[in-house]
Amino acid sequence: MARRMPAESTPARSLTAPEDYLGGRTCDVERNVELAGLTTLGLGGPARTLISVYDTRQIVEAMRKTGEHGEPLLILAGGSNVVVSDAGFAGTVVLLRSTGIAVVTDGAEHVLVRVAAGHALDDLVQWCVAESLAGVECLSGIPGSVGATPIQNVGAYGQEIAEVLQAVTVYDRTLDRVVELCAAECGFSYRTSMFKRAQRYVVLEVTLRLRRDQAGGPLRYGELSRRLAATEQSRPPLAKIREAVLELRRAKGMVIDVTDPDTRSVGSFFTNPIVSPEQYRQLDAALGAAAEQIPHWLTGDGRVKLAAAWLIEHAGFGKGFTRGGVGVSSRHTLALVNRGGSTTELLGFAQEISCEVQRRYGVKLEHEPVLVG
Repeated sequence: MARRMPAESTPARSLTAPEDYLGGRTCDVERNVELAGLTTLGLGGPARTLISVYDTRQIVEAMRKTGEHGEPLLILAGGSNVVVSDAGFAGTVVLLRSTGIAVVTDGAEHVLVRVAAGHALDDLVQWCVAESLAGVECLSGIPGSVGATPIQNVGAYGQEIAEVLQAVTVYDRTLDRVVELCAAECGFSYRTSMFKRAQRYVVLEVTLRLRRDQAGGPLRYGELSRRLAATEQSRPPLAKIREAVLELRRAKGMVIDVTDPDTRSVGSFFTNPIVSPEQYRQLDAALGAAAEQIPHWLTGDGRVKLAAAWLIEHAGFGKGFTRGGVGVSSRHTLALVNRGGSTTELLGFAQEISCEVQRRYGVKLEHEPVLVG
């Protein structure tokens, strides 16, 4: 039985409610569908079975049926953070096409918004900005679905979804029931959560607690702050923040554009490594003054976050570096792009980069996207 969400005020208007999307359109079942066309990277072989689902009920039914047959299962939505093998996926892919936004409670200061897992994240951000709801404006331009945000604890330019997430409605495959988990139960940390570490839960809907405000909070990301400094406003309007974030992302090839080969990626392929104070002291001792050149930040728990882009570039893999049919984006060192190659080539190239960074700096890079097959 799902827990009931505490109300902040009387329920307000309802937009397209996630569970009512398309009035119960039947799901679509296809065989041997190439997954490359369903990913932003444009790589990956066929799925044995592809089921497109359009509401939460269909998602749960698809989960139960695949569970009954013991089928290998892959959940896919925007395909922006997944690398599929050349051999494809020898199982069932459930493609989330559920969309919809519903205002659950409409308070004077905060609004609770429930969003279907298959809803495009940037469409949600655009809607929030138009409705003067603050808290996700710095996530503008990120490809993918809302359902992926708690899995990855998606974040950018000083914001991350964990800061505004109220609850996640999930299908618990172990208990065979739909439950609601609060933010504290999700195990959030930098670019991960318990959902990423286990396959037990399937995200159905996400509930966000957003601030009613036409302006964003104090900016916490230097590059964005500098871009908006000309506004001479400590709290720029949400629309200005969204515009600036989109400009920054486009300049780095991080906004999907079918005409731009630099956007054939999963965005940042590696996360910024976080090391202990002792590891940083060792790096400092080994490199001397050069260690200070590595962009780094103290985390809340006293550890040190290092800039993966700097490590990669100074390990010899600069912007535009190409290895066969794959390479580094010409505009962003963290993005590995498909230039007509294969998944095998891409993963081999990523391993080459990781090994060289570890050899030079003793720092292990972790990949951010999910690897399938």
